[in-house]
Amino acid sequence: MVDLAGVKVFVSDTAVATESDAVQLIVDAYYAHQAEWIAFTPEQLGDEFFELRTGRAGAITQKFVSYRMGLAVVGDISSRVAASKPLADWVRESNRGRNLLFAEDLDELTERLQDRQ
Repeated sequence: MVDLAGVKVFVSDTAVATESDAVQLIVDAYYAHQAEWIAFTPEQLGDEFFELRTGRAGAITQKFVSYRMGLAVVGDISSRVAASKPLADWVRESNRGRNLLFAEDLDELTERLQDRQ
């Protein structure tokens, strides 16, 4: 658990392969740590998360929205974004929203969280 810009962020060390994995982690992070956001590396979310046609990203993100928990993807996804216009558009729009953020590192995530306050 880290405090970034006054926001409690649980930095996960667990992979999320399914919607039920996401729900379990959300519940654990909220009740054990009072987290407002959960941060994952791209590797923890897996390749399918970034292949939007699979629907995995949408399904997992929807769980976070439903449970009012922020989802942060922290790490370098520049090669994935460069290879997919839909992914690039989704990342850009997500970073303007309230529930899903993409950041290179925790410093950038801190800046993005500050901008929301």
